Amino acid sequence: MARCGGRARPAMQVPSPSAREAASMYGTAVAVFLVILVAALQGSAPPESPFPYRIPLDPEGTLELSWNVSYTQELVHFQLLVRELKAGILFGMSDRGQLEDADLAVLWTDGDKAYFGDAWSDQRGQLHLDPQQDYQLLRAQRTPAGLSLLFKRPFSTCDPRDYLIEDGTVHLVYGILEQPFASLEAINTSALQTGLQRVQLLKPDISVPALPPDTRTMEVRAPDVLVPGQETTYWCYVTELPGGFSRHHIVMYEPIVTEGNEALVHHMEVFQCAAELESVPRFSGPCDSKMKPARLNHCRHVLAAWALGAKAFYYPEEAGLAFGGAGSSRFLRLEVHYHNPLRMQGRRDSSGIRLYYTATLRRFDAGIMELGLVYTPVMAIPPQEEAFVLTGYCTDKCTQLALPPSGIHIFASQLHTHLTGRKVITVLARGGREREVVNRDDHYSPHFQEIRMLKKVVSVHPGDVLITSCTYNTGDRKLATVGGFGILEEMCVNYVHYYPQTQLELCKSSVDPGFLQKYFHLVNRFNSEEVCTCPQASVPEQFAAVPWNAFSRGVLEALYGFAPISVHCNKSSAVRFQGEWDRQPLPEIVSKLEEPTPRCPASQSQSPAGPTIVSIGGSKG
Repeated sequence: MARCGGRARPAMQVPSPSAREAASMYGTAVAVFLVILVAALQGSAPPESPFPYRIPLDPEGTLELSWNVSYTQELVHFQLLVRELKAGILFGMSDRGQLEDADLAVLWTDGDKAYFGDAWSDQRGQLHLDPQQDYQLLRAQRTPAGLSLLFKRPFSTCDPRDYLIEDGTVHLVYGILEQPFASLEAINTSALQTGLQRVQLLKPDISVPALPPDTRTMEVRAPDVLVPGQETTYWCYVTELPGGFSRHHIVMYEPIVTEGNEALVHHMEVFQCAAELESVPRFSGPCDSKMKPARLNHCRHVLAAWALGAKAFYYPEEAGLAFGGAGSSRFLRLEVHYHNPLRMQGRRDSSGIRLYYTATLRRFDAGIMELGLVYTPVMAIPPQEEAFVLTGYCTDKCTQLALPPSGIHIFASQLHTHLTGRKVITVLARGGREREVVNRDDHYSPHFQEIRMLKKVVSVHPGDVLITSCTYNTGDRKLATVGGFGILEEMCVNYVHYYPQTQLELCKSSVDPGFLQKYFHLVNRFNSEEVCTCPQASVPEQFAAVPWNAFSRGVLEALYGFAPISVHCNKSSAVRFQGEWDRQPLPEIVSKLEEPTPRCPASQSQSPAGPTIVSIGGSKG
């Protein structure tokens, strides 16, 4: 095999070991110094720029992934550091983080030779060699930290077995091979130590604005937290701004993660409390603790949010997020999500977020606006649904009334659902035609939420419509899932970050309650089982009484697609703008955006025909 632009390099050969020697090699694999030479380097060298993004893959931190993105070549270069290599490693991507039906790159040995190849797993977890080798190994070398594998993968391969790398969340999977296998097909993921990590691989390629010369920093961190020895903990910590803290603009923020806890700290958010709260008790403890002060429930205004794999967040040069001064609460709540699947005991942590702020106010205040569905039980998902869609509208009537003539500019977005959310998308429509996607995540996970800077600023003008749709999977539920604040209830929200700030803080909708009551009456008429439609029954009780069948499911879906809506066009005071907002018609959309078509690589001729053979030899030095 020859690499692009050069001659093939011969592989370093080692004598074939006997069975006893092979067993001895495996038994001392951790102690053996590994030198891996690629038999034939495929493709061009990676970009000279460093790998700007880095995450731990496993809870112990023995696997570390770094990567960079080339939008011109539509390639991702991966660097996988394996600190304690045993007999091999598999790494890849799948739809929801499962090891079945996964797209994988595998390093394995048969006890004689070692191989690197592109593979896929079937529904039983059995591995198969992919005839189209799209994971291409570029370099493998031993470093003081461990074995480093450098390989690349196109965004799209047009291989039906491969994962399409898109802008949203990517579920990365890994598995550790602890013994040689006679062939790749002998590997089944069910017998391996495996795991997953969620990340946004395709970070936006945008310029970093310069910080003002008078920029100062403030660290919001929970000091010396003893992390509970349980898989999931949300830790709440209350602090306050210094006395007499005047109005400032936040222009940037970045994470502060305690060294050694990189695999433990999953995501963090800083919230500002409601301005009308004159005092908030100090608190540091689990967010679900009975000792948590009730006033913390009124600390919901997001100032900063970070998730694993994200780097610093910058505001546009012309805008900043205001905090401090009159009309602004001095109390802040830090929330840290600890992911501790190994249930490690005795770990101490002081992670948090560092805010960069300036007293030199920028031209525009940045604002945060809620789009999507109102938190109400009238919007519900039937049980046993794999992909049920609910849609909320920010109508043309609301944007016409509430936005300035020059419009607003959305530069970042944070999508949000509860546990059954699987996809979220917000689309801008103008003149009855969908024009562009504001934000989209086809592999959304409620366990991975971050504020994401948009690749392109989206301008919204008076009269535009913003349509937010969420797709849910309730396959494991026996009752309807209604909208609401509870974790077992559902939400569909896009928190968009924009400038200039307006009075409009919430632009959402829900189905008209009167039409929903007509639905309950109709279902009652067409079913032998009695559906409770009595006035004293609550909407959740009515949904709980619905006998779910093809008719009741189909009619509910149709109702949400045609019935009038109640629009919440709200100011920050939670008061609606003046006007008639109930029983409003659904926005008329006559033209929808086409689904994006993946672009296939120009040529597959540079891909190897099979796995790359690598040689293992040497001794510990």
